[in-house]
Amino acid sequence: MAAVTKVGEGSTNPRGIPVAPFVDNVSDYVASRADVEGTLRSFQEMISKYQFMEVNTQRRSVGLREKIPDIKKTLDMVKFLKLRRDHVNNSDNNEDGDDEDNKDVIQTHFELNDTLYARAKISVQDTEEVYLWLGANVMLAYPIDEAETMLVDKLQAAELSLANCEEDLEFLREQITTLEVATARVYNWDVVQRRKEKAEGKGDDEEKGEPDG
Repeated sequence: MAAVTKVGEGSTNPRGIPVAPFVDNVSDYVASRADVEGTLRSFQEMISKYQFMEVNTQRRSVGLREKIPDIKKTLDMVKFLKLRRDHVNNSDNNEDGDDEDNKDVIQTHFELNDTLYARAKISVQDTEEVYLWLGANVMLAYPIDEAETMLVDKLQAAELSLANCEEDLEFLREQITTLEVATARVYNWDVVQRRKEKAEGKGDDEEKGEPDG
């Protein structure tokens, strides 16, 4: 269950989403809000706001679920290039007479289009920096160590945001349910009160009526 920063009126979850009011005693709650219609209208407005936040949070969650695998894939590639670079550098510094064929070349394929790929050979010595897409048609070059650090931070931030979205979605659904139950309770209470008033009014009329004869 999502955490709440305070207890009682004005409580919020860690992202500042307010807690829905809990109706313990319907008659006292309605009396403090002046009338039933105003209370029900207030509940409906709050439900609409929660549903709006739920849709936006769900959309953000979907975007993060699509984004995280891309970050992981990019990070894995950066780690691979860094590992190959370090391996070649260590081999150069500790030569023992053994020759590895093409140890300083990576053979790969890169995507030209959705269904079109081309072969490529990458010199490990040229992997001191990598180019990363930052979005909005922007690409920047980063030293490979700095790129790894940035991607790790970005992945952690995205995973935390996703966890917060999931927590907020659960919290919002709980608030909507609370308000729907409160709406039903207030409506049913109002129906009972109207019946009582009608019955009492009929009884008063019979007492005031003149006897036959």
